[in-house]
Amino acid sequence: MSARVTAAAVAAVLAVAGCSSSATPSGGSDGAGTVVVATAGEPDTLNPVLNYGVDGGSLIFDGLVARDARNQIVPALARELPAVSADGRTVTAKLREGVLFHDGSPLTAQDVVFTYQAVLDPKVDSTLRSDLDMLASVVAPDPSTVVFTLKYAYAPFLQRLALGIVPAKAFAGQDVNKAEFNRKPVGTGPYRVTSWTPGDRLVLAANETYWGGRPANSGVVVAFVADDNVRAQRMRAGEFDAAELAPKLAAGFDGQGGYRVQRVPTADYRGVMLPMGNPVTGDPAVRRALTAAVDRRAMVTGVLGGAGEPAFGPVPPSSEFAEPSVVGAATADPAAATAILDAAGWKPGPDGIRVKAGRPAAFTLMYPASDSLRKELALAVTADAKKVGVKVTPEGLTWDAITPRMKTDALIMGYGTPYDPDFVSYKLFSSVFAGQGFFNPGSYRSAVVDKALQDGRDSTDPAARKAAYATFQKQLATDVPWVFLTYLQHTYVVKDTVAGVTPRVEPHEHDVANSLWWNVHTWTTKP
Repeated sequence: MSARVTAAAVAAVLAVAGCSSSATPSGGSDGAGTVVVATAGEPDTLNPVLNYGVDGGSLIFDGLVARDARNQIVPALARELPAVSADGRTVTAKLREGVLFHDGSPLTAQDVVFTYQAVLDPKVDSTLRSDLDMLASVVAPDPSTVVFTLKYAYAPFLQRLALGIVPAKAFAGQDVNKAEFNRKPVGTGPYRVTSWTPGDRLVLAANETYWGGRPANSGVVVAFVADDNVRAQRMRAGEFDAAELAPKLAAGFDGQGGYRVQRVPTADYRGVMLPMGNPVTGDPAVRRALTAAVDRRAMVTGVLGGAGEPAFGPVPPSSEFAEPSVVGAATADPAAATAILDAAGWKPGPDGIRVKAGRPAAFTLMYPASDSLRKELALAVTADAKKVGVKVTPEGLTWDAITPRMKTDALIMGYGTPYDPDFVSYKLFSSVFAGQGFFNPGSYRSAVVDKALQDGRDSTDPAARKAAYATFQKQLATDVPWVFLTYLQHTYVVKDTVAGVTPRVEPHEHDVANSLWWNVHTWTTKP
């Protein structure tokens, strides 16, 4: 049976059964069956230029480089790691020979040039543009060579070359923002798209001519199931070979025959984003009191079921750039929180809620209603804050309802990367991005942080970069624009019939791309 027929058959089975059949599609004893995985999030687009799978692991596309099981950079579409000039401002990549797109057309250097120029084009709605603001030009002196010229030396530039490459001809005469390609892409990756049913599933078939070797299975079905509990029920019913689950739900599969739980280390943190435009959360004393009042250890034990660790900042403890001095007490310190509020003039009212100048210490804490983990964290913060006289009202909403309120209402947010600290933190905490959607939504501004972040991205000297990010972390700990709560372990349940699973340290984004199934092309299944 061909990969196309197998994937189509799986799609038909799921459609007829309403994705509720207890029989998971699988192959024969050769392990070549289709793999069915389930995730909470669904991408808005499948175009890397518009932010899909930008750090690699996208299944459909390849970058010039990729990351291995240790997250180390390795050649991908480039036949060797690109060469960096002595001054750090010229990067030259030589392309691998014989690479084909899914439609059979050859990869050329002009496709690479088009991909990066599209990101830089102000008419294209790419949030990646600021990631490449160091890029002055990209040219193709010949069909197999790409030369990047930088405005300034940028130490982690090679890591930016994991961006998936798209075929230039697919966009001829089209608006990149609205192109059909965004839903029906053509890449060079191990899988090609057979169909995408929004809100339901993405069906991928094995790329028989993949330059890295034909995948070990015939295809992948990614089921999109937003509700954590529903996803767990369907995993238990046997619909999926692997599923992303919240820690407590995953723990329910521990010791159950036929399943194993994968707890994957990450740089993915959760915290309370505190908007500066709110008169309560904008008060530094309230923010500092809250970070002292929350019991991170209890959250790890209770909410995460032990699958995580306390968080005190956006640079994970596993990073060489982590600043140890910002690490505080994992347990709550209500006495310290009370002293901070007392000193700032927040006095207890008759109902126990503190008041200052007639204003109660009260605010709303939003969270996405379908995310059970964030809901539990919101409830834990609410309970801890109440103990020191701060009233928090948790509110579960859709993302559409959350988005317009982020400048004034607090939000349980998540971000994080195991890669270079410039990647997420620059957008999230630089004043350049204040109030720009999910980039710095609370409009935090600090001249010290701005300089440190800029120094970190401008310098190529490892010691200077480490010092810059230490300054950044210390100032963040002083200002508390977020109350950092926990780092997560991403938890998945996998059937025992699946072989080839290789976890690696994961970033925050781990839906279709960069999840446990980053190397699903090596997975096999058996009856």
